[in-house]
Amino acid sequence: MEKFLLVVFAYLLGSVLFGDLVAKLKGVNLREVGSGNVGATNVSRALGKKFGVLVFFLDMLKGFIPTALAVNFYGVESKTVMFVGIASVLGHMFSVFDNFKGGKGVATAFGVVLALSFKIALLTLAVWGGVLYRKRYVSLASIVSSCVAPLLFLLAGYPFHIFLMGVIVAGLILYKHRPNIERLLSGQELRV
Repeated sequence: MEKFLLVVFAYLLGSVLFGDLVAKLKGVNLREVGSGNVGATNVSRALGKKFGVLVFFLDMLKGFIPTALAVNFYGVESKTVMFVGIASVLGHMFSVFDNFKGGKGVATAFGVVLALSFKIALLTLAVWGGVLYRKRYVSLASIVSSCVAPLLFLLAGYPFHIFLMGVIVAGLILYKHRPNIERLLSGQELRV
């Protein structure tokens, strides 16, 4: 029962859209600005970099806190960790507090990775930064780094269900980035 409640907690915490909350406190409707997304990138465009960083940190904590709890209580060998990680990201993407709409899940997914491995989190962040530096597309950097993360878990010898969680989360991130992928392919995606 405790495991199930932790998964529910992960989803509900993930559902808190901090980007939307911060923007509303500043009198801005994120749905009507830039990409219309509630994530840190659009917050940066609408309110400035410091608010973007704040929202990234808060969204990251939504993945980190429940996953860290799952690892601490049940160990990385427990499939509870997988369900908690996925639930966190699903909450952010399909928020119960926003008619099952939400963000793209990248910061929250990074929080999940960070709770599992500081080294792998650093490597995925390095991949993200490298792609961003070379190509100047936040979306492409996010897509590539999310696809690299499960491979890093596999190479590091983590249990298969952690790799599977990474694959599922990467698939969800790709799904939420469909409009960005279309714009990347047509050369219309905004560069940093």
